[in-house]
Amino acid sequence: MLCMTRTLALKKETDTSFIARNRVLQSRGPPALTTFPLDLGRVCVDRRVDKSARPAYRRGATQVTSEITHQATGDGFGIKGSKPTGLTVDLEDVLRCPNLRSRLTPRPSPFQEADVTGFVSDDDRVLLQAVHYSSQRSSGATCLGGLPIVTDFQGMTCIPLPSWGMRAGPRETIYFNPKTVKAAIVTCGGLCPGLNDVVRSLVANLEDYGVGSTPQSIIYGIRYGFAGFLRPEHPPIRLSSKRVDGIQFQGGTILGTSRGYADINAIVDKLEELEINQLFVVGGNGGNKGANAIHLECCQRGLAIAVIGIPKSVDNDILLIDRCFGFDTAVQEAMRVIHAAKVEAKSALHGVGLVKLMGRSSGFIAMAASSCSSEADLVLIPELDFELFGRKGAMTHLSKVMAKKGHAVVVVAEGAGQNFLGSSGRCDDSGNPILKDVGPWLKREIKDYFASEEGGGLKIDLKYIDPSYLIRATETTTSDKQYCN
Repeated sequence: MLCMTRTLALKKETDTSFIARNRVLQSRGPPALTTFPLDLGRVCVDRRVDKSARPAYRRGATQVTSEITHQATGDGFGIKGSKPTGLTVDLEDVLRCPNLRSRLTPRPSPFQEADVTGFVSDDDRVLLQAVHYSSQRSSGATCLGGLPIVTDFQGMTCIPLPSWGMRAGPRETIYFNPKTVKAAIVTCGGLCPGLNDVVRSLVANLEDYGVGSTPQSIIYGIRYGFAGFLRPEHPPIRLSSKRVDGIQFQGGTILGTSRGYADINAIVDKLEELEINQLFVVGGNGGNKGANAIHLECCQRGLAIAVIGIPKSVDNDILLIDRCFGFDTAVQEAMRVIHAAKVEAKSALHGVGLVKLMGRSSGFIAMAASSCSSEADLVLIPELDFELFGRKGAMTHLSKVMAKKGHAVVVVAEGAGQNFLGSSGRCDDSGNPILKDVGPWLKREIKDYFASEEGGGLKIDLKYIDPSYLIRATETTTSDKQYCN
């Protein structure tokens, strides 16, 4: 199944007696870190070296050993005083997260005063690829090369990755003074379930650290995407926990959104004018490209502004993360649509239900909703080319289903079958190719096939449903609410 989990996120275990102690064994000095680059593809490629150079490369690298000590709990699980097991991690084999620490003053986290535990160490690591594929024929394998590799299905590009990533989470030491932080939150691109949940959660967490507690500390909400930085008729709004209370029960985004990058230089000018030092960009491919452009301009000007990208994609096609917020909600809504198509098809003579779902370059929604509902007879996704006719053709399969059941349900992702339709040659404001509409085309093909002699000369009753915007403009499910928080 193509729609598989691509990475493994390590979670903090609170109910075991494991104690992890990390120590630096040898170091050639701290790495030269500046700000966080959001272009993951370039970072991944730049961090790698040729295989022939890897032995020498590793010998000179800083190493970290994590010792796992098993403490006796009375249940026989651990052996007190047992020899620790060392795990050596090559720091050059870690996807880095550069920062502004060299330009800021370290200070203890305010949560230390409350005697809070559960901080995350800078030496904690997350395995980026949990599965090693032995061959190209293994289920889920995309491209092999001896290294953990992920695939961008838009261009079928294999990106070599380090084995490890830095673990996210609260640190004991912070570097921005909450009493002087001016943060801005902007939502970009298309709607996605959970945008309001994320905005509310960001505001709540910033306030937990003390941001907004003084006149010098403010949380801004930027209206209508990046363009909102430049629209005097829509000035930034002040956000607080009171202002965002209850928005998690609403679809959409209270900040508004738009596509496109606008004028990056003018945006950074506005950041300087507002004295913003933390910018949170909630966006997809276009939003992250824009965030990276802002980051690069801030670096060029020598500004100590942290640009934080929060990945958003209702299609669930952002690399390196297990799932995107809002995906579960979209799948649940899509299941209802598939069920409606099933009811329509089953209630008609020679009924066919055709559902087009979101999925520009990936079929996660179509596959997950179809798998969960168990009501789809044919699912077409962008990752797999398909034939219409012939022994393995989609129409041949539908003909067999109709002969057996008397009705059929077809689910197609919007990016599927584009090889039949040809390229439009146009892009939207975020730089995404504008797809031709596969739904009406497939509807005609199905009708024409069954009306033909090859299809049995059937006059089918086909109901076409396109719910794309309905499944993304709704309140989140409980699982997505928890994930957004």
